[in-house]
Amino acid sequence: MSKATKDRAQAKRIVEQQRAAERRRQVTIWTSVAVVAVLVIAGLVGWGIAAGQEDNKTANLVTPSVAVDDGTAFAVGTGPVKIDVYEDFMCPICGQFESSVAGTIDQLVAANKVTVQYHPIAILDDASSTAYSTRSAAASAAAAVGGKFAEYHKVLFANQPAEGSAGLDDAKLVELGKSVGLGDDFAKAVDDGTYKAWATKVTDTAASRRVTSTPTVKVAGTNLQDRSAAGLTAAVDAAAQ
Repeated sequence: MSKATKDRAQAKRIVEQQRAAERRRQVTIWTSVAVVAVLVIAGLVGWGIAAGQEDNKTANLVTPSVAVDDGTAFAVGTGPVKIDVYEDFMCPICGQFESSVAGTIDQLVAANKVTVQYHPIAILDDASSTAYSTRSAAASAAAAVGGKFAEYHKVLFANQPAEGSAGLDDAKLVELGKSVGLGDDFAKAVDDGTYKAWATKVTDTAASRRVTSTPTVKVAGTNLQDRSAAGLTAAVDAAAQ
């Protein structure tokens, strides 16, 4: 074979190798594009499902007109030190906290030392067969709109059902409302579930604020470790200085 023939054959092999490499490169590029497209589509579908689920949870959202703190809480008192209380009306430890410090909170409010922002949240719906946490939180919102949140808050804890039970039915929630002076508008809001979506929304908001258990109590933005009456009073006094 002449040198010229050998050179042509070698050049041909080089060209074929380059073409093969180019084909492999194109296959890799289009495979990568296809994978990215699939991931993007999957992401969009996942986002759409998640968004749809979120929309379903908060469909027909009605925020109580009297709610404070971005529509998540109800304020009692007007004092300078802010106390935030995140609670679930089925939570037995919340019930214990209420029974042990309610009188102290009333005194602090009466002395115009504190503003208490109550955040009724629903983290124990699975502890009842009737989503009692959500229903009672929603009922407390209706009571707040009716101007009786503090009174209804007390009567709910005074009649707190056992964790794991069905919880109070709507008729009983309405009855308790009437016992503190709430009327037909309150009863309709409970029967219609007007503030159920709100209860879900504020629970999600609490989670985004890293509230992971109830009761969570903050005094001037700091978690209260000693949830006794003395511990609460000491924290308020320290925050007021």
